[in-house]
Order: sequence, then structure tokens, then C-alpha cells
Amino acid sequence: MDIDGHEQVIEVTGLTRVYGGGFEAVRGIGFSVTRGEIFALLGTNGAGKTSTMELLEGLAAPTRGEIRVLGHDPYRERTAVRSRTGVMLQEGGFPAELTVAETARMWAGCTSGARPAAEVLARVGLGDRHGVRVKQLSGGERRRLDLALALLGDPEVLFLDEPTTGLDAEGRRDTWELVRALRDAGTTVLLTTHYLEEAEGLADRLAILHAGRIAAAGTPAEVTAGRPARMSFQLPEGYHLGDLPPLAALGVRGHEHAGRTVRLRTTDPQRTAAGVLAWAERKGLRLDALDVRSASLEEAFLGIAGHDGGDGPELGQGVAA
Repeated sequence: MDIDGHEQVIEVTGLTRVYGGGFEAVRGIGFSVTRGEIFALLGTNGAGKTSTMELLEGLAAPTRGEIRVLGHDPYRERTAVRSRTGVMLQEGGFPAELTVAETARMWAGCTSGARPAAEVLARVGLGDRHGVRVKQLSGGERRRLDLALALLGDPEVLFLDEPTTGLDAEGRRDTWELVRALRDAGTTVLLTTHYLEEAEGLADRLAILHAGRIAAAGTPAEVTAGRPARMSFQLPEGYHLGDLPPLAALGVRGHEHAGRTVRLRTTDPQRTAAGVLAWAERKGLRLDALDVRSASLEEAFLGIAGHDGGDGPELGQGVAA
């Protein structure tokens, strides 16, 4: 289906998944992903993220609702979908004694229209590791091999489940660049990640699942728009929080202070910063450690995660290096 001129490659409507015993892991969610878009699916503990990914990949049938991937039901019409998609699971199970090249060739033999294994291995940075046995690879190198195998069939839709787990900072950046290049070439990418910075930097749009429902969705900017910005600084010796102009008049909605350090939460960062700096200028003061920044995806995520007093976020510590 085309909406506003954009082809909907993934369409999810009223998706529900109930496990034995009546546990409802996914509760009537809906979203769509257009061709050539990177869409991130984030989730708090027990949110239903993994359950949703398995349904999208055609590994199970939904209890209720409908999924269309490239116009087909990925479970009931698996043959029509599988050759056009690539899947990178959280952890691949490869024969330990095979070399990287042997593993790729074996996988290529099971993949329709597979690209040359050497070409794909080089693309993910394993071109010089083709003769190394899988058991000798580092954790990050295994993740690169997982990605290479997902790319062998030159998929139209690519599912990436925690693609950069175990990678160092350089490997993570290289993977980001590759994913962006795939998107620019027209590949549709749906990824999960526990690195919030990764989702914020990569995703064109995203959805945050919480307790089986979508708690927030949109572009990263749209999801963070409702969260307050932050301003922090250190007051000079002899000055205190009460010496500042009336904070409410500057758009401040909350504040903290410890010693000389002041942290303000504001819905109007320009007005707050201008007011505080004008006050400092009038007083002839210098404000050290001055920092003004918009709300981050991490703050939006943590706000959702703590909404009902649950166990906290699955992604709480995941900030990419």
C-alpha cells in the first residue's frame, strides 16, 4: 500500500500475542515502515519487543491482528517473504570448527540469489578473517559475521536484532555507516537496540514499547519534544540559588542544586538561557561549567519506563561509546 506517495513495506495492525497461561505480551499494537526507512523498535523490560520481532520475521503467528511484510503474511506466506528479507538474530549458532569463509559459503548455498561470500565479508570488515575458525572469533567479529549472513541475499527488508552488541566503538560506527548506506540504497531496516544513542542517531522513526503497548512513536525529535530541556552551571562563590531571577518567569519547571552547581529543567531553553545569562552579565559574573541541551531520547525513554513504577528500562545503561 502507498500512503502519501510512500510505499508501506511493513504494516502492523492490531497485533496481539498471547502465550500459554494467558500472558498477553503484545497488546494490539500498530505501526508501518516505508521503503528505504530505518525504524527502531525499543522496549522496556517485558515490553513485548522480542515477541513483536519474532512475529514480523515470520517465526510465529499472531494471536490476533495482521502483519504484512512486502504485501504478504510473513508466517502463512513465508515462501513469498523469506527470499526477500534478511534476519540478524541476537546470537547466531554457527559450527565452531568451520572457518568464516566456509560458514558464509554454507549459508550462501541456502540463500536464493546470494551475493559472493567474499564480497559480503569484506563489506562487514571480515575480509582478512576468511580463514579463521568461528570459535576463534571475538564476540564483535561474530556479530559482524551474523550481519554478513543477513546481507547475503541482498534483502529488501533487513531485521537487525541488537546489531552492535559486543562491538567496540569503531566497529559500532562502521556498522552504523553500513546500515545508513543500505537505507540510502533503498533497503528497509527494522532494528532493535539497547543503545539509545544508536537509535537516536540511526532511526528515521521509532516506537517505544512498554507493557505490550506502544507508549511513544515518531521521529526521534518528535518523541523527545515533550520532555524538558536542561541547563546547568556553577554559581560564583558567595552566590546562591535565591540570587537568580524568578525561575518560573524564565520558563523553568524544576530545579536542583548541590553546592554551587545549579541544574534547571525548562520548557523554553532559549528564554531560560537568555534570562540567566543576562542576569550574570548585569552582575559582571562568569558562570562556569555552563551547559544547555535539549532533552535526549534516553530521558524520554526513562520517563516512559518509570511511568508505572515498573522494574526500569531494559535500555537504561545503553549509551553508545
